[in-house]
Amino acid sequence: MTFHKKPAAGDSVQAQPPGPPSRDVVPLREATKAWFAISLQTFGGPAGQIAVMQRTLVDDKRWIGQQRFLFALSYCTLLPGPEAQQLATYVGWLLNGVKGALVAGILFVLPGVVALLVLSSIYVAYGETLIVEALFLGLAPAVIAIVLQALIRVGTRALTHPALVALAVASFVALNFFAVPFPAVVFAAGLIGWLFGRWRPSLTAPRAAVHGEETSPPLVSDDALHTERPSVRRNAVILTVGLVLWTGPVIAAALAFGRDSVFVDQGLFFSGAALVTFGGAYAVLAYVAQQAVDVYGWLAPGEMVRGLALAETTPGPLIMVVQFVAFLGAYRDPGSLDPWVAALVAALLTTWVTFVPCFLFILLGAPYVERLRHNTSLSAALIGITAAVVGVIANLAVYFALHTLFARTDRITWGPLNFEIPELDTLQVAALGLTVLGCSLIFARGWGVLRTLGVCALVGVAVHLIRVAL
Repeated sequence: MTFHKKPAAGDSVQAQPPGPPSRDVVPLREATKAWFAISLQTFGGPAGQIAVMQRTLVDDKRWIGQQRFLFALSYCTLLPGPEAQQLATYVGWLLNGVKGALVAGILFVLPGVVALLVLSSIYVAYGETLIVEALFLGLAPAVIAIVLQALIRVGTRALTHPALVALAVASFVALNFFAVPFPAVVFAAGLIGWLFGRWRPSLTAPRAAVHGEETSPPLVSDDALHTERPSVRRNAVILTVGLVLWTGPVIAAALAFGRDSVFVDQGLFFSGAALVTFGGAYAVLAYVAQQAVDVYGWLAPGEMVRGLALAETTPGPLIMVVQFVAFLGAYRDPGSLDPWVAALVAALLTTWVTFVPCFLFILLGAPYVERLRHNTSLSAALIGITAAVVGVIANLAVYFALHTLFARTDRITWGPLNFEIPELDTLQVAALGLTVLGCSLIFARGWGVLRTLGVCALVGVAVHLIRVAL
């Protein structure tokens, strides 16, 4: 099958007739090239990543219609995990079946895996050098501005009723002042959303989206896209293979290095985190940071901010920051392995257990997506979770600000209260100034993530060099 660029006005586009489920609706080789090109442009978080797929798949190549693309996206927002990567996997399945899902999903994360491995290695080898310290002086404060931008964007979209605002505030208070575990907040928010939906359906009713008209129909009709009839046998095969692939490396690590090794701890922890990442990377990072720093001791508080800064500069989902966490944790606790080998093994293992569930969710759920879309109870629970995500992101912003703007903090524990406060005399003026700079570039001038990070990094280098000279 050969596809052409947009036809001239008045040309008709013949829809491809429906075929058997195994038939590719576009050549897999051509689809692979497109997914590889998309993978190199996936900077700027899920909004930017979805925009790249929209432009490439819907507007330019016209392999999928606008409404079908948005329908796929609506399903992916119901799932834990990075929605943009799952959207790529889902559209890959629509175009080329299981092979297409694997190609699209793997290519979406592969450039980021390689880039972050390189950056993590540089950080470990040269993190204490002048130039790296200077770069992070500017990058870490810029991340605070980026998280605030995410908070405003999600809040504007999610908090459409005072009850949802109250749920967001309650989530923030529970996390920040009472140290309630993140999974408990997610579960409670989903339950409250479900109850809201039963009590007042209008509160959690999905809002009709306003979409622009398509300039021309897609080259592939909706009826020609890949489909499979759900069955017990199909589900059993996918679930069995998926669970073996997901848990196999962790079991192998336990057999090779023992249950108490850092590899097993990381494999189990990040497998669990992959199941509660509703609302994107920002929503789960406060939970990951708290566990990685305070419970496991894999890295220092300020290093979590640095890891996110590195992830912001690489293509792919921001949740890839967990690779940086695992790399540092295993390098510092390598067991019987060479530290560099341990770091590489841990980084790849963590990436594996983080993203394998994404493929499992898509391949299992795709045949049922029509039913899921019209499930009002599930939609109500999702709206509750999305409202709570606003509070979670606010908690993340506070966490990063405390450990970026102040050299030391104190933890207050009194009854059920458990929270951190800064030591005000340890305020780092340079970091505060760079945070203000980052906020002004993003909010006042409307700059993008990469441009803001670049300018803040350069200013950080200049400030650091002035300090050294003085």
